[in-house]
Amino acid sequence: MKQLREQAYKVMAENALRRVRLYDARASCFTYLANNGVPDHLLARWAGHTDVRTTKRWYVKPDVEDLRSAADVWSGLTGAPTPVVREM
Repeated sequence: MKQLREQAYKVMAENALRRVRLYDARASCFTYLANNGVPDHLLARWAGHTDVRTTKRWYVKPDVEDLRSAADVWSGLTGAPTPVVREM
């Protein structure tokens, strides 16, 4: 695992990419795929998991922007616009 990590960091440096832990990069990729309609069972298969819940629990990490569409749906119920919250 150490060799894989070192090689990945080398590729990141050579391509002027921000250095991220491989675990975080994996979670980002699965979150991106999930947010773009890839079914849960395919995410789990891609991750090498037999249980979809494992993939969802540990690798799919929605952020504030991902949650905005749900807030927009709620605002339709109340008729009030979705408040914009600035992160500090």
